[in-house]
Amino acid sequence: GRCEAFLWGKPDLKLVTDRLAAYAEAGADCLYAPGIKTVEEITAVVNAVAPKPVNLLIGASGLSLSQAAELGVRRISVGGSLARVAWAGFVRAAKEMAEQGTFTELANGYPGGELNKLFG
Repeated sequence: GRCEAFLWGKPDLKLVTDRLAAYAEAGADCLYAPGIKTVEEITAVVNAVAPKPVNLLIGASGLSLSQAAELGVRRISVGGSLARVAWAGFVRAAKEMAEQGTFTELANGYPGGELNKLFG
């Protein structure tokens, strides 16, 4: 079960914890509140649905995997973060080409041979 209040500009932690607790009580296997970021918010969600597992959108929180686990988080999502990181490199290279007429940013790409090994 998930509650997207934080994503929709309603950072009401009581609303989120009440809704997720209701989902847990109704039998949800994993609870998710994308947009929560602080230790306090994460702890409140974990406590509200315990012992059910909580999924955390890690990119928003800035926590390490071990820090999230210490808070009781049992599942991690990265959402679109990996795609945004890839797009950041793309945009840097494209801007350099368009604005400076140079191609040095292309040297920061992952080697093609290594990609081929990864994807077999």
